[in-house]
This record gives sequence, structure tokens and C-alpha cells, in this order.
Amino acid sequence: MKKIAVLLMLVGVAFLAVGGYKFYKTQAAEKESLKEAHALLEKNDDKQKIDPTAFKPKTNETVGLLEIPSIDASLAIVEGTDPDDLEKGVGHYAGSAYPAQNDQVVLSGHRDTVFRRLGDVSIGDTFTIKLPHGDFDYEMIDSKIVDADDTSIIKSTAPNEELVITTCYPFSYVGNAPERYIIYAQPVK
Repeated sequence: MKKIAVLLMLVGVAFLAVGGYKFYKTQAAEKESLKEAHALLEKNDDKQKIDPTAFKPKTNETVGLLEIPSIDASLAIVEGTDPDDLEKGVGHYAGSAYPAQNDQVVLSGHRDTVFRRLGDVSIGDTFTIKLPHGDFDYEMIDSKIVDADDTSIIKSTAPNEELVITTCYPFSYVGNAPERYIIYAQPVK
């Protein structure tokens, strides 16, 4: 009986060690991406003449910042939504547009890292996307919850620009969440 108890404790310690390592690794990656984003934006502080329609970063490249004032968040935006990309920050869905490209902009992130407090955002709150070619403000107009497999929210809205932010839902769920929390925002003119 003592051997089983010791074995269970060792298994528990191993799980804690692996979880702690993953948490540390994610925190370090997010911090590095945020540092890269600030450096990128400072380098282009004069908002060099970059054609927004030609802005097409490479996968896993840090491209800018997403600021959410209502929850005091400043988050790095990374091109791509694969696990390696989302480990670094908010992922830009590669099949969607960027601000000033007059179509749907889709950003995704993990509910237990970058979007931990996204549920506290409400209609009327603003989001700012900061890229090398400008700052773009959006106002939240709606939110909804969909099945995890529902991809119908990702679609062209051309010529109208729309910001869509997605994360897993429920926020406190342990494991692979069965749903997605979706925020819709429109550009602030």
C-alpha cells in the first residue's frame, strides 16, 4: 500500500513539474514576443510608408500589438494560429485580412494565457491593433458562443472591415473546451 501511495505522489510531482515547465516556457515566449513587438513599433515609430494592402508577414513572425484598455492588456500579435504561434501571444489567422485591407481580421488566443480576462470585456469597449504602418481602433459590438468546430464565423466581410477575436470557452474549463467565445468589433471612424 505504501508503494502505491509513493508511486501516486511521484506521478503527481511529475505532472506538476511538466505543467510548471510549460507555464514557464509560455510566459517566457509571451514576454519575448511582447519585447519584439515593442521594438518593431519603435523602429517604425514614424509610421514609414508601408502599403497596408501589401502587409503579409511570415508565419510565427511577431507583427504588432493588441491593446485592450478595459482589461489593461497589451499583447503581442503573431502571424499564425498553430500551437507554436499561440504560445508566443495572440495569433492572426493567416486566411484573414489585416487592418486597412477592408475585410475580416481574425485574432485568436488561449483562454488560459493571453485571453484570461477576455470575458470581462463588454459591448462598447475598444481594442487597438498597432502595426508598423499604423494604429487601428475597433469597438466591440457583439459577442457569442459557438461550438468548438464551428468555422462559419471566419468569412469574408469585404468591403467592410470587421475584427473577430476568438478564444476557447468556458474560461474556467479544464482540458479541451467544447465551445468558442467570439467577439465582434467594428472600426472606429
